[in-house]
Amino acid sequence: MESQGEPQGGITVRRALELPALRSGLPEVVVGADRLQRTVRWVHAGEVPHIASLLKGGELLLTTGLGLGSRPAEQRAFVRRLAERGIAALVVELGPRLGRLPAAIVDSARAAGLPLVQLHREVPFVSVTEEIHTEIVNGHYTLLRRAEDVHRRCTRELLGGGGIPRVLGILAEFTGNPVFLESAEGRLLYAAGPGPGGDGGADPLQVWEGLRGQRSVRESPPAGTVLVPVPGGGGGASDRAVLVLSAVTAPPLPVHRMAAERAAGLLAVVLMQARQEEELAARGRGDFLTDLAEDRVAAGDAPAQARVLGFRPGDGPLLPVVMRLDAPPGAWPALAHAVQEELSGVGVPALLGVRPVEGRVPLLLGLRSAAERATVADRVATALRTGAERAGLDRPVVVIGIPGGWERMPAALRHAADTATAARGLPDRPWYDARRLDTELLLWRLRDHPDLAAFVDRALGPLRDHDATARPPLLPTLESYLTHAGRKAETARELHLNRQTLYNRLARISELVGADLDDPQVVLTLSLALRARRHVG
Repeated sequence: MESQGEPQGGITVRRALELPALRSGLPEVVVGADRLQRTVRWVHAGEVPHIASLLKGGELLLTTGLGLGSRPAEQRAFVRRLAERGIAALVVELGPRLGRLPAAIVDSARAAGLPLVQLHREVPFVSVTEEIHTEIVNGHYTLLRRAEDVHRRCTRELLGGGGIPRVLGILAEFTGNPVFLESAEGRLLYAAGPGPGGDGGADPLQVWEGLRGQRSVRESPPAGTVLVPVPGGGGGASDRAVLVLSAVTAPPLPVHRMAAERAAGLLAVVLMQARQEEELAARGRGDFLTDLAEDRVAAGDAPAQARVLGFRPGDGPLLPVVMRLDAPPGAWPALAHAVQEELSGVGVPALLGVRPVEGRVPLLLGLRSAAERATVADRVATALRTGAERAGLDRPVVVIGIPGGWERMPAALRHAADTATAARGLPDRPWYDARRLDTELLLWRLRDHPDLAAFVDRALGPLRDHDATARPPLLPTLESYLTHAGRKAETARELHLNRQTLYNRLARISELVGADLDDPQVVLTLSLALRARRHVG
């Protein structure tokens, strides 16, 4: 975290007095010894009465007193105008013009709170100016270097696939305060805190909610908050988002703004790649749901964080849902937008996220009671599949998980996500019940174990070898027969076979596997092998 006591973009009056050029003049602080931490932005030497009109504020003014005036009223006005300009300090060199400081100068400086320094020995003002300016320029260079270091870290994270959350995390660590990315409409896209090691260890989502009240931070920034626009695409597009540097522990310093401005350029590239804020917001919610599933969010903290993301489910059970599909990178913005629109008509509270890396869309739904699970599942599955179709994507797998409270959601979300992956390749259905696919999930989790491949080979190897060289293939017949629980009439009807032809095929299958298809253990073995074949093949 950057030191809060260092001046940013200048040096202090105290540091200026310690430099050799001014120190050789035997400086004495007459007024304002408690204000020597003021920042010196520049040095100016002048001997004219109207010198204040030439200054901008933050200067260390050097003078021999020629412009002070001879009357007390002129001297008081001279000091008052300098104080109003906001100069850092007034340094008067004693000598032939002034043997001592007039009382009117001292009293006016004290009344205005302006540091007043007298030099007891003559010094070349050009040496003072050169020395202090060199120090200031070196300080600026140090600030730029620190900001550039942060920029390099952010760039490395993005190139390494870290994404927006890691960039915000680096900024939060550097500033020691929570950092937010807000959309142009005032919606929170991402939030990051300085971490447990920082002084600003409060939950960033709760901090943001407290800062914004009923309005966006962008419209009504609290005192000390720094806003850094993140530009949109080319062609004069307006800002797509804004970086918000909060002031929880202390107001952000200029070096923090520098670092944020450099990071904003990187974030602009990410925003242009994402192309739509719906996807950004959905990615943020997807990150939250993934963090919840992977126990990176405590169940006790999850309801408050979900409220900040717009999810207010009520007191009923939660229902986890996961849609799994293959989508090219450019399809995710359209998918997020279409699915969000379709879900708006379902009539239940929904928190929708997207996870392009894993190719899935996780959701949490708020039910009134567990009894409406099947009805809500039908409506939600229809909305998800319609949204995918609108985005030009086919055959998504929708898995409805196990309802429960917040404390059960991490395991329920993981179960639904894994089941959605395991269900790929099953016969297409509007949705799958995660509770009925545990065998499929177990086989999927064992997919890389050599014993599973050996099991499939022992059970189905003879049929596979037959189908490689002979017709008709027998594996589809066996699969249909087992799907219909051994009911021959239904099997024949599905395969468009007469009964005798089916009987002949079943006899040949029994001969090849060396077992009776009426034996329940044989049926169980062949059923498991057919399911496992999808995962090891």
